[in-house]
This record gives sequence, structure tokens and C-alpha cells, in this order.
Amino acid sequence: MSNSSSITEFLLLAFTDTRELQLLHFWLFLGIYLAALLANGLIITAIACDHHLHTPMYFFLLNLSLLDLGTISTTVPKAMANLIWDTRAISYTGCAAQIFFFFFLISAEYFLLTVMSYDRYVAICQPLHYGTLLGSRACVHMAEAAWGTGFLNAVLHTANTFSIPLCQGNALDQFFCEVPQILKLSCSDSDYLREAGLLMVSVCLAFGLPLYFCFVFVVLSYVQIFRAVLRIPSEQGWHKAFSMCLPHLAMVSLFVSTAMFAYLKPPSISSSSLDLLFAVVYSVVPPTLNTLIYSMRNQELKDAVRKMMTGCLSAAIDCLRSSAAVPLPVHRQ
Repeated sequence: MSNSSSITEFLLLAFTDTRELQLLHFWLFLGIYLAALLANGLIITAIACDHHLHTPMYFFLLNLSLLDLGTISTTVPKAMANLIWDTRAISYTGCAAQIFFFFFLISAEYFLLTVMSYDRYVAICQPLHYGTLLGSRACVHMAEAAWGTGFLNAVLHTANTFSIPLCQGNALDQFFCEVPQILKLSCSDSDYLREAGLLMVSVCLAFGLPLYFCFVFVVLSYVQIFRAVLRIPSEQGWHKAFSMCLPHLAMVSLFVSTAMFAYLKPPSISSSSLDLLFAVVYSVVPPTLNTLIYSMRNQELKDAVRKMMTGCLSAAIDCLRSSAAVPLPVHRQ
């Protein structure tokens, strides 16, 4: 038995003990990570460089891409490093940092998704007031509120989790440091229940009355959106509106349902495979698919990315041509 003061590292979940399968998992994670980096990086660069995309919707999308990059970079690189080096260890400080940044980014992303649903509601249901309700200052304040709330939520849970004495070893049944897995190592049921109760309070008050309010707000926003869309006489208008809103609603539902189940499920139905599945779904899938879902049906964004890539390619070709046209110095003996 050990206590938290003597723990210097934690042992994360091993996907497999077979070396060939470890390498297979490494390449799978590497492919997912590079895809997320490329997609989010292209969107961030395109929105930042194209002044036509300096609108509230794309401003929030840029923030979402930044959060997605941070979220997947908090968990996946460490998992890849452990796979390639055939180890399970993560330092005590590294585990605390991982929990802090993951909670910070995932909480901020949830609140930002709520803000994005409000943006879609105003754009479809109150288009004449769009510029007034979503001016540049209002958009900045909304984004700041999302990031700030995520930061406070992360400080609260990280400090409370690592103030609990740990006496049940240092092995975690997850591929990254997760609060429910740390709680399983607590010395007593009262310590476990204290942080579990705080998580429940967070879901009902700090993580939301915001969480509850945000979920209700998203649902009510989309009820109003769908009512407005159904009044559009043309099928083309229906298709455009639904193609903008349904992917966002699907990702919010997937994100919220899996995250809530992972953090609030009773211990009696916990299992390593189930915990791993839900962790991958809420921590890896949204950062990878968000950009594809929000960009594939957005012609303006696709045009901006295509224009940016064409410009970079042309600049590279011009650079190669100019370097090839420079005469080489002649050395005379």
C-alpha cells in the first residue's frame, strides 16, 4: 500500500502486450493525430488569412479548431510515446498537467459548442438582427467566457482530485489520466465520494448549471431553428439549413452523452473495455471529425482552403524557378 505523497508516477492502460499490435496501435494513433493536425491547421490558417471569413461563425469555428488541437495533443502524443517505447509510465506532475489541460479544453469546447448553436439560431431565426446580436465585441466576450469557464473548471477539479490521499497503487485503467480513474485509487470511500460528489455538483451547478442550461439552450435553439426551416418554401433552403445544423447537433449529442457517461456512470457497470471505448469517443473522435463536419458542407471555407493551398503551391513553384534561374558562380583557376 502507498499514499499519494510517495507516488512519483502512474501506470496507464496497456492496449496490448504484443509488440506487433503495439506498433499497429501507434500507427493508427499517428494517422488520427496527423489528420487532426492537418485539418484543424488548415481551417485556422484559412480563417485567419482570408478576410472574407472574418465573421462570427468562422470566428467561433477558429476557436473550436484551437480547442480541438489542444484536446487531442493533450492525450494522443503521450499514448503514442508509450506505445513506441513499450512503457506505461507517466509522471505524477505529467498526470496532473494532463488532467488540468484536458478538463480545461474539453469544458471550454462544450461551452463554445453552445455559443455556436446560438450563432446558428440567430443566423436562421433572426437574420435581420445578426449583426447587432453578434457584433465583434459580443463574439469576443462569448469566446472569453467559454475559455475562462473551462479554466476555472479545470483548476477546481485538478486541485480537488490531487488533494485526495491515494492508497490503492498507481495503475490506471485508461490510456490517459482521467479523474474517475484517479478516484479509484483513493484511500477511503469518503474521499472517493467527495470528488464524485463534486463532479456531480459540477454537472449540476458549476459545469453547469451551465451544463444543464447549455444542453437545454442547445435543444431549444434547434427546436426554433427546425421550426423556422420548415417554413422555408424551397427544398434547397431546407437542405442548406439542415446541412448546417444537423452535423453540429450530432457532434454536440455525441460529445455530451459519452463524456457524461464516462464521468457519471456508477462503478458497478465500469469495465476497462467500456471505459476505453467511451474515452476514445469523447476525447479523440470529436477533435478529428469536428473540422470535417463543419467544413465539408461549407463552400466558402472550402474555397478559402483551396485558394490558400493554390497560393502556397504557386509561391513554392516561383521560388524554385527563381532559384534555378540564378547562374552558378564560375570558379577560375
